[in-house]
Amino acid sequence: MQKWSKIIPVAIAFSFGNAWATDGYFSHGYGVRSQGVAGVGIALPQDALAAAANPAGMGKVGDRIDAGLTWFRPVRESELESSPSPGANGTYKGNDTQHFFIPEFGYNKQYSEDVTLGVSVYGNGGMNTDYKNGIPLFQSQGSAGVDLIQVFVAPTVTFKVSEKHIIGASLNLAYQRFEAKGLQGFDNTTFSAAPGRVTNNGHDNSYGAGVHIGWLGEITDTVTLGATYQSRTYMSKFDKYKGLFAEQGDFDIPSTYGVGVAVKVTPALTLAADFQRINYGEVDAVGNASQANLFNGLGNDNGAGFNWQDAKVYKIGALYQYSPALTLRAGFNHVDQPIRRGDTLLNILAPGVVKDHVSLGASWVLSPQSELSLSYTHAFENSVNGSNSIPAAFGGGEANLKMYQDALGVAYTWKL
Repeated sequence: MQKWSKIIPVAIAFSFGNAWATDGYFSHGYGVRSQGVAGVGIALPQDALAAAANPAGMGKVGDRIDAGLTWFRPVRESELESSPSPGANGTYKGNDTQHFFIPEFGYNKQYSEDVTLGVSVYGNGGMNTDYKNGIPLFQSQGSAGVDLIQVFVAPTVTFKVSEKHIIGASLNLAYQRFEAKGLQGFDNTTFSAAPGRVTNNGHDNSYGAGVHIGWLGEITDTVTLGATYQSRTYMSKFDKYKGLFAEQGDFDIPSTYGVGVAVKVTPALTLAADFQRINYGEVDAVGNASQANLFNGLGNDNGAGFNWQDAKVYKIGALYQYSPALTLRAGFNHVDQPIRRGDTLLNILAPGVVKDHVSLGASWVLSPQSELSLSYTHAFENSVNGSNSIPAAFGGGEANLKMYQDALGVAYTWKL
């Protein structure tokens, strides 16, 4: 435990600036190698970040250290139209903070013939919007937006239960940091159960834990299957924002589950696919209805959330061993739209509307002990146009959301 008390603060400090929002507000992939195949990883472990997708995968990657950094640029935009409120209509760009750098780290050790021990450190999700001149409809005083980061430190153990089957488990030690600003129009007794705890209170911190379990099985010499379940991660509350988030500032991380398959088509070519479900609706701060609950008091148990739907994610990727020194990757990722057209107003703060991503990647063997990996991902521009999205209390009209994203990652591997 003493080791983790030292590792967690380092991981937190190293991860500030995270703003990862691709599959809703979850990352589309964990680790640069997985990102190169659009996030596929449940049945295709490639490095010591494998535990983020499936803890059992750590039983296949050997003794190693992986460290990387991803540059991420989300381009987010909101438009208000048909509103009679003075000065409300127009296009608002939430990109005053444009560039984010997201680190990753993984360590794995073969403890015995049947047991591995390791740790993966990664950003599981996050959101950031920064509207420099605020949102007049929100009565912003200065800039407006939110900043959310989520960091996991996941110590992991795997057991080989038979020659072809591995099970794994991670303890997900989680940290969140959040700030909201420019929401003065909601910071009153009309909209909030706790005025003064809604906006412009600086960053607040939250800590919690959950579990992640997985299985990996070699069904034949060419087919590998995987399955994984990550529990809801129960977090301490954001006290500074207990008048904003439902359940008095509660913002747990939702559970997920998924299955994957990897097929070695030829000695050089592997095709793999994952299906994942993210249960956004089980967290009231995210899943509560926004318009219908707006006057129930932000911060109450039945206060407004973002009304995100549970999301299904589909990933497919290809890995090609071009030569002993060069591996090429490509992939495609699609996520269901979590944001409903009638709930775009509050989602001006969290316009995670992208649905389709393409990825490319490569790894070069530099020596028997070291490799360099790169990945690039583009999330295509997507829009959600509001439908009766601005309540009459705000004058009516529509809020429209738009976003696209780019990410470029680099990672280095030391084989121990």
